[in-house]
Amino acid sequence: MGTKYIFITGGVVSGLGKGITASSLGRLLKNRGYKVINQKFDPYINVDPGTMSPYEHGEVFVTDDGAETDLDLGHYERFTDVNLTKNCSITSGKIYQNVLNKERRGDYLGKTVQVIPHVTNEIKENIYSFEGEDVDVVITELGGTVGDIEGLALLEAIRQVGLEIDSEDVVYIHVTLLPFISGSCELKSKPTQHSVKDLQSLGIKPDILVCRSEIEIPEDIRKKLALFCNVRPENVIPNLTASNLYEVPLMLEKQGLARAVCKKLNLDRLEPQNEEWEKMIDNIKNLSGTVKVALVGKYMQLQDSYLSVAESLRHGGFANGVKVEVGFIDSEGINDENVKEILGEYDGILVPGGFGNRGIQGKISAIKYARENNVPFLGICLGMQMAVVEFARNVLGMEDADSAEFNIHTKNPVIHIMETQKGVTSKGGTMRLGSYPCKIKKDTLAYEIYGEENINERHRHRFEYNNDYKEKLEEAGLICSGTSPDGNLVEIVEYRNHPFFVAGQFHPEFKSRPDRPAPLFKALIKACVRTKK
Repeated sequence: MGTKYIFITGGVVSGLGKGITASSLGRLLKNRGYKVINQKFDPYINVDPGTMSPYEHGEVFVTDDGAETDLDLGHYERFTDVNLTKNCSITSGKIYQNVLNKERRGDYLGKTVQVIPHVTNEIKENIYSFEGEDVDVVITELGGTVGDIEGLALLEAIRQVGLEIDSEDVVYIHVTLLPFISGSCELKSKPTQHSVKDLQSLGIKPDILVCRSEIEIPEDIRKKLALFCNVRPENVIPNLTASNLYEVPLMLEKQGLARAVCKKLNLDRLEPQNEEWEKMIDNIKNLSGTVKVALVGKYMQLQDSYLSVAESLRHGGFANGVKVEVGFIDSEGINDENVKEILGEYDGILVPGGFGNRGIQGKISAIKYARENNVPFLGICLGMQMAVVEFARNVLGMEDADSAEFNIHTKNPVIHIMETQKGVTSKGGTMRLGSYPCKIKKDTLAYEIYGEENINERHRHRFEYNNDYKEKLEEAGLICSGTSPDGNLVEIVEYRNHPFFVAGQFHPEFKSRPDRPAPLFKALIKACVRTKK
């Protein structure tokens, strides 16, 4: 069997759940025994989301190979449990950068460089990049909506793919909105009709419509959409609001999405093996008790900035049989005087990653409160660094202890930027991105949590624990329980005189799955349950 291609586009408005649809379909095909990989094309001109404000685009998801990617890749990995790569997140900016680099090298032999064929060929190279690999189905999601000027080259490229390969090897799915007009109590199909018309005008005929709706779609509306949009009635798939995000695959299974895709692609494994996923959903629906965890961050205007962290906390709840309520707390509003008032109701505290000095003092106050009041605490990346700063200030008495990221002149840079091999400090040269190994010391909380000595976790940072202060910090009780294999880089710290106080330089949320939570999140929620007021 050759590689099959699924293209998912969006219409009417953004934010309809194309990513969840792509992720759910990936899970349903995987449950039929097919090897699936998800890919996302974003139309914006940024080369990647790495330098974008979290308020613009939510979190930056990091892959094992160090790519800074769209947050939808987090959905893909959580649903399909497939570790993705840099080839799975492509922007128009990256496409144009590659084309211009080729033009400068003379690869086009002096020809006039145009959107067609040069830009579209570059896009298709990325689509076809999984040919020859152990992949049965490539699911490609196009960001934005049909009609966006930035996305026209992407749509043209996937149109060409439909001509270049056999018709039974490609399927086009269009995710669209059926708005509900409360005044007349009816669903309106006209926006979907217009969106499909726009798509057809670009040469793409959708095979399947996934219709986002807040209410059940009446049969007459489905027939009307099928007639006006030139699709089979059974290929008009309702996508209703689910009680839980992870229930969407089963809901779409019931509506016939995966079966319709298999028929179009001539895939013969029509019956799924969804039993394990169904067991997980049953477990989620039968959670008893609630744990409240404060997520103390600095990008709170857009909660998607901490999407993977929040989902990982919920995963930890699934494993411990409890529902996790995540409180999104703006660290800019916290200080030593009001911290108890703000955080006193929570069973656990998590301080996540971030960049820049805004809201840092609030994070330090939250960490101090957790440490002094025996509240289970987990620090991630910047949260780990601030745990070290807080400990140095308030336990060791180093009042000016700080990270060199925020105070280059501090006399006690307990967090600093490492030197390059030539002895020159360079921010660009010291960024750690992607998966790195960590060696855990035995007889530590970290070893108890992970149950093994050697692990790998994903990173996204450039400042590190300063080993010059290691001896003093450990003597006072802040133990370095995980390091790089050579011992030079501190990866995990923990405070032993506490029910649960642990922090990692890495981002464990990127590897957490609903049916296999990241160990640190599972352990945090377990500690919250144990110490719950």
